[in-house]
Amino acid sequence: MSDMNTKDFVIGTLIGGIIGACSALMLAPKSGKELRGDLTEGAQSAREKTSEFTTNAYEKGSEWATMAREKSSDFARNVSDQSTQLYDRVKEATSNVKSSNGNEEKTADELADELSNNLDEAEKEMSESVKEDVTELQTSVEQQANR
Repeated sequence: MSDMNTKDFVIGTLIGGIIGACSALMLAPKSGKELRGDLTEGAQSAREKTSEFTTNAYEKGSEWATMAREKSSDFARNVSDQSTQLYDRVKEATSNVKSSNGNEEKTADELADELSNNLDEAEKEMSESVKEDVTELQTSVEQQANR
């Protein structure tokens, strides 16, 4: 029985294919030559658009990569500068602690508070600078994306 169903399916498929091909030829609004010409033109147009899109994508990608390198280098330089400033503040506060130990002008709590305040100020400055850098980078990327 399985052979009969397979044979019937193959025969039905062939007859359906022949009827479909004949219908398509009879109802086609253009001749085969015109249709092939239109298909060729469409393929060439698609190829050109794809090439243009690829070129634009490479250009945008290289622009974004360059911009990212510049911004990350600026960001790294900023962090480095602020780290140096923070180190200098800690070093200064430490030297104040050492010098005041001999003078007993300030208590350890006062010096710890001063150091803590200096560190808080440095943290705020670094945080603001990083936020500005990130905002600037985001704006640049959005401008590039809109081009």
